[in-house]
Amino acid sequence: MTVTPDKTRGTLVADLIAGLTTGIANIPDAMASAILAGVNPLQGLYAIMIGTPLGALVGSSAFMTIAGTSALAITAGTALADFNDTERAAAVTTLALLTGLIMTLAGLLKLGRLLRFVSNSVVIGFLTGVSINVILSQVSDFTGYSSDYSNRVMQTINTLLHPGQLDSQTTAIGLLTVLVILLVDRTRLRNFSMLLGMLIGSAAVIYLDWTSVQQVNDVAQIPDTLQIRTIIQLPDLSYAPGLLFDAIAIAIIGLVQGAGVSKAYPNPDGNYPNTSRDFIGQGAANIGAGFFQGMPIGGSVSSTALNISSGAKSRWANIFSGLVVALTILLFSQAVSQVAMPAMAALLIVAGFQSIKRDRIADIWDTGWSPRIVMVFTLVLTLVIPLQWAVFAGVLLTILAHFFVSSTHEVRLMQLVRMPDGSVKEEPVPEKLTNNAVTMLQIYGNMTFTGAETVEQYLPEALGSERPVVILRLRAQEGIGSTFITVLERYHQQVQAAGGRLMVAGVNSKVKGQLDRTETTSDILGPENVFVATTTLGASSNAAYEAAERWLVETADESSVAQI
Repeated sequence: MTVTPDKTRGTLVADLIAGLTTGIANIPDAMASAILAGVNPLQGLYAIMIGTPLGALVGSSAFMTIAGTSALAITAGTALADFNDTERAAAVTTLALLTGLIMTLAGLLKLGRLLRFVSNSVVIGFLTGVSINVILSQVSDFTGYSSDYSNRVMQTINTLLHPGQLDSQTTAIGLLTVLVILLVDRTRLRNFSMLLGMLIGSAAVIYLDWTSVQQVNDVAQIPDTLQIRTIIQLPDLSYAPGLLFDAIAIAIIGLVQGAGVSKAYPNPDGNYPNTSRDFIGQGAANIGAGFFQGMPIGGSVSSTALNISSGAKSRWANIFSGLVVALTILLFSQAVSQVAMPAMAALLIVAGFQSIKRDRIADIWDTGWSPRIVMVFTLVLTLVIPLQWAVFAGVLLTILAHFFVSSTHEVRLMQLVRMPDGSVKEEPVPEKLTNNAVTMLQIYGNMTFTGAETVEQYLPEALGSERPVVILRLRAQEGIGSTFITVLERYHQQVQAAGGRLMVAGVNSKVKGQLDRTETTSDILGPENVFVATTTLGASSNAAYEAAERWLVETADESSVAQI
């Protein structure tokens, strides 16, 4: 379809408006993220000035806004905790570069499919813990009271136990900012509530001349003049070895969040973005941020939602958004130094509460004990150990939970009974095999080592039976493990000791190859007892059943003679 010039102009106008809205709204978020990470607020602005448009150009999603997020910022802050103020500015750019390289590599290797190993319980538990960490980390700037404890939970408890030592002016500015944000959220200007709250709170400090209230220039150095050539700076690669594992953790968080955005918002053509290519887009954004003194950024759910609700029609909206931030930095960099710290703290506290997914938590809680335990465990980890290690622990917990569930809870064994009308009925597995009869069993679940051992417990007892024939139907198995081979061998011996016969049916080419290579076909079961699956459902099972009945008839006389 040919796009007319008028339609193109209309699309660009809509993207320009969306970019203007998103760019302005992302300015306080970027500054807050930088403060959360313990770096200069300008480094948050540099990141979205370069990273947001670069990610829009390279990624698959037309609408994903790559920006600072609380989870990335607080994890970066933990990674930078051991650096002094002079080193931290350079270290965060190195961290952004490493994060970008890891994200890009993940995209090139098409590792988007591996995100299925990160369960929703872990993601929600982790993000909830991060949100709580964000809130607790701002208590000091919000109240003006500095606790000696290192753990954020203990800092908050200690602050609550010393109400008389709170700075009244600092707390008043924090409460004023929260009030402005909540009130503006109820109006048509709700997309700018954070920006207006920050501006009004900071203006109140200047107007009232409250010198006890900290401003950005009290904690971060803002240059008097700003030129593009002063922003470009090569990352210090000497910090790379010490930051590698932290970069991997940040990359995992960013990729999980970005994948959530990709799955939530289709492109204008109706197709959903390619997750792996979005990994490359986020990687490019972080690499670009790393060369422009920026901090790590990633796909932002809230910024993307704002971008779409503001009328974005294409990826140009995010490109315009970066240009808006660039103009703000070039023209109003000195205004950044006047922002009140309790106003920034209030912004982060409100954002922390708003980012807690109460409905998602309730859904997981109502699902059952297993996801409930995983979610709570991950949440607690984020509060008691460094976030980068909590990420690795959460991923490990997810993988273990995946294998445990797939190898145990999903493993089932059912008896398939032929009915007089030719239909097949599923029934519970008998405790003991029937004498001189065929028992067909269907195996469900993953036959890894745990699954194989689980299904062995369900197999009917062969001891004490006479001439039983067992058919194990493997139609649902894409592959089997060595433990299942051992289970087959043991059960074959038991059935054979009862004078019976063990068969397998519905065997695909991969499983057949595994049986052949391990000599299970030739030395244990026998080639005549292995029935390969065909394109006709039930054909190999019917063939095995008919062969089993023939064997019972043909060997009936031999059995009678043996008994005499």
